[in-house]
Amino acid sequence: MIAKPKGAAPQDAAAAGLRRAARVIVLCLLLAGAAIAWLWRGSLDPAQIMASIGRYPAAPLVFLAVHVAGSLLFVPRTVLAITAGLLFGVGSGIVWAAVGSVAGAAAGFLVARYLNAGLIDLSRNAAIRPVLERVEQGGWRAVAGLRLIPVIPHSLGNYALGLTRLPLGAYALGSLLGQLPMTIACVDFGAAGEQALLGTAGWLAPTVIGLAALAVSLAIPAVVRLRPR
Repeated sequence: MIAKPKGAAPQDAAAAGLRRAARVIVLCLLLAGAAIAWLWRGSLDPAQIMASIGRYPAAPLVFLAVHVAGSLLFVPRTVLAITAGLLFGVGSGIVWAAVGSVAGAAAGFLVARYLNAGLIDLSRNAAIRPVLERVEQGGWRAVAGLRLIPVIPHSLGNYALGLTRLPLGAYALGSLLGQLPMTIACVDFGAAGEQALLGTAGWLAPTVIGLAALAVSLAIPAVVRLRPR
């Protein structure tokens, strides 16, 4: 039997204490940021965000950074998707908004998993355990289904699903597919708004496409609920 060197136990305890303190600090920063975002929610104007991001040569990268930060701080992804439409138009806007939504979703997922690591065993909670088990067994399909429900806030879903044992890859795939219809709708609405602001007639097509994508996003959950189990 190999004896542990003296002082190993205190060092392990100190390292565990530091990790716990780091999680508490991260949680406090997220709560403070979310509170500030809530207080300043009236200034979250897509046109103002577009003007701020558009000043930078690397606008797509700035947009992605803003998207990830916004996802962590409970900024609605619909606002960010509309901003993508205003900034980049329909095609590029959908690409960047989709990448940003998945990156933001993964960031919230990983932060929740890091903060909860070893602190709370949710599997022992009789009320939460069945929900977690259904999501974990459903994999990416369950994630996509949850993402298609428009009443569940994006950031809240990220943090909640981070408490499951889902693999990151399945979570990212489900998030991408489930968020895509609403992303397309909001980007098209943003692009239509840009055309309307410019006084051109190009707003009609993206508006129609956006309405169609919105209808799909709302219809899929309803159809799934009506299917016999």
